[in-house]
Amino acid sequence: MASTRVVVTGLGATSPVGGDVASTWAALLAGQSGIRHLDEEWVEQLPVKIAGRVAVEPSEVLERVKARRLDRASQFAMVAADEAWADSGLEGSGLDPERLAVSLASGIGGVTTLLANYDALLEKGPRRVSPLAVPMLMPNAPAANVSLKYGARGAVHAPTSACASGNEAIAMAIDLIRLGRADAVIAGGAEAAIHPLPMAAFANMMALSKNEGDPTTVSRPWDTARDGFVLGEGGAVLVLESEEHALARGAHIYATVLGAGISNDAHDIAQPDPEGRGGTRAIQMAMREGDVDPARVVHVNAHATSTPKGDIAEGLMLHAVLGEHVEQCVVTSTKSMTGHLLGGAGALEAVATVLALRDRTSPPTINLDDKDPEVDLDIPTSARELPAGDIVALNNSFGFGGANVAVAFASV
Repeated sequence: MASTRVVVTGLGATSPVGGDVASTWAALLAGQSGIRHLDEEWVEQLPVKIAGRVAVEPSEVLERVKARRLDRASQFAMVAADEAWADSGLEGSGLDPERLAVSLASGIGGVTTLLANYDALLEKGPRRVSPLAVPMLMPNAPAANVSLKYGARGAVHAPTSACASGNEAIAMAIDLIRLGRADAVIAGGAEAAIHPLPMAAFANMMALSKNEGDPTTVSRPWDTARDGFVLGEGGAVLVLESEEHALARGAHIYATVLGAGISNDAHDIAQPDPEGRGGTRAIQMAMREGDVDPARVVHVNAHATSTPKGDIAEGLMLHAVLGEHVEQCVVTSTKSMTGHLLGGAGALEAVATVLALRDRTSPPTINLDDKDPEVDLDIPTSARELPAGDIVALNNSFGFGGANVAVAFASV
């Protein structure tokens, strides 16, 4: 077990179901969906016309002038980071800026800025391309802008591993603290890809659901009627600290971060290993790093995106890792309510995992009307109480390219 203990001292989020952590968590526990019909004109030409827009526009939270200099993904990151930083109580704590790091991911980066400026180039010529286009669209823009806001002079990372990016940013933050390179890390992910090009691309590769029913019922992990994920947007941030640093300043601690595991399938650019071998290794690594007995694992926030193959593979992983103890484990997919935030998914789900431990309550998986018989997991369709005592929860994320990341958290 690593000698330096890592703890969570701050949380922030903006999501399709809430503009902050409190509203997001309340909506998740109540089983409320944030998936809606899109009303932009460009939607009419697409085969998919629904997505999970954020519940509160960042323009309502950020200063207008500063917001205009940020891509939408960076805006989400800033909203979440501001909340997490305030929640952590680090402001005015005397933290050495050189001991503050940032690990903040985006799976795609500033795609809306990139495509808007390409349109300007084609329609109006090169002089109309924004001089801020590159610093807005670069994948490390969310991390860089948060570091500027809070004066973080430690390492500033922006891991990019598709839909596993947000969770990988948390894993990297753990390493920064355990290696002695930082006392505190602002960690998480953000994504803003609700745009005609990525939506058309995902739809054409048969990744998005084309269900034209009630949009709130379309994201349905593990259900026999699932036919693809629903795109969401937003961001989430956790402040991680060494336990020694947090205790010395009397910080409120939400949870302990026990360990993380990272692996790759090397199987297919988009499809998971059907036997879940890569994901299994990632979960095993996280548990081994945290010296976790499978009997302590009582909750999993699954990656489960509502795709036919991915949902099955994750069930196999949990059985392989937990064995007979899988029967006592409550498994949920909050993507049934938020849709899939891509590079922001793992971070938002980490926030939900930490809060599940704090409140000893698992949010439900909604729209699970007919569970796939190939899935042998305990998946509640309403909020479920978790047991007392020293318990562990896992947060899983998997992404295109075969990326697998698992993080293990423990109650305090």
